[in-house]
Amino acid sequence: MRGEAMRGVKTLVVKVGTAILTDPLGAGLDRRRMEGIVEGICWAWDKGIRTVLVSSGAIGAGMSKLGVRKRPSSLNKLQALAAIGQGILIGSYMEMFESRGRLAAQILLTQDDFTDRRRYINAKNTIDELLMAGITPIINENDAIAVEEIRFGDNDNLSALVANMVKADLLLILSDVDGLYEADPKKDPNANLISIVNEITPELERISKGPGSEVGSGGMSSKVEAVKKVVLSGGMAVIANGKLDGVIRRVLEGEEIGTLFFPKGARLTGRKRWIAFGRNPKGSITVDDGAVEAITRRGKSLLPSGVVRVDGRFGIGDLVIVRDLGGREIARGLVNYSSEEVDRIKGHKVAEIESMLGYKYRNEVIHRDNLVLMARDHGKGEDRIGR
Repeated sequence: MRGEAMRGVKTLVVKVGTAILTDPLGAGLDRRRMEGIVEGICWAWDKGIRTVLVSSGAIGAGMSKLGVRKRPSSLNKLQALAAIGQGILIGSYMEMFESRGRLAAQILLTQDDFTDRRRYINAKNTIDELLMAGITPIINENDAIAVEEIRFGDNDNLSALVANMVKADLLLILSDVDGLYEADPKKDPNANLISIVNEITPELERISKGPGSEVGSGGMSSKVEAVKKVVLSGGMAVIANGKLDGVIRRVLEGEEIGTLFFPKGARLTGRKRWIAFGRNPKGSITVDDGAVEAITRRGKSLLPSGVVRVDGRFGIGDLVIVRDLGGREIARGLVNYSSEEVDRIKGHKVAEIESMLGYKYRNEVIHRDNLVLMARDHGKGEDRIGR
């Protein structure tokens, strides 16, 4: 089964965590393991698989350089360590790729590069151009200046956003564990590794929760959340142990290592992926049963007459969550009106918008073209996430 699934992989994103790249004794980057990662990526290129590397390790490399044993909590210290370590990290990668006759390129991104549509397209075009030239983009968060990314972000989430940006067939997350277990293996030594996941259920999300490593920022929970973004967009994902020799080649050859997550639902277009996962929601809109039916079953836009409640503060063009009366998320979309305006026109007909506001931008609160369905058991078509 795995071998057949992997034969369809044409574009790959590999995410490597800090715990894989740094020497546990504090001696700096683990060059032997880095060589193995680079070797695997070059093997993938030789097989015709376009490959992007999302690599943590800048802060860890900076910690090793300065002899810091425990990850600091101070943002200023984290940023300084990232500034020191990023040059060490990318320099090592460049040297390793060039020794194998291949080129690599550094790209540092922030959340704004995904939130802003113009910057998103620009970053995507740059990565696509590198891939077409056979060059491996090496991507990391711009931790030295992006305060929010250090405080809240991690490269698991970044790797998922990148995978969706380049429409990757597979996201391979290399961690210091063998994959997703039925229980926390640190607490239960008899816990079984889950080989294949067809659907990320609330139960799976629950058992994935746990602490991260001493040098990294993400645990298994962040990895499952990242995987969820990819599989709900139509791609596959694997969480595997990055300490295994030849792990990239072995996964791509279909060997049953790690946990394989199959896609859930049809592939989304690039713009729909950006709407669903490229931005952080600014608020939510609760709609009545008639609006749920119109949106999920009949492919309609969201009109003010179906809106029951508005939560949060958002402006025109912001991303909001659309919920049913039970509080379940059914869709995400870009709004045509602010939260204050939606609150004023909720429950009213389109013909009343201008008289109530003194103006009218659009008939729809959210147009169908800017709406992505999220509920598993609703809807049809390419803009549906899940089944």
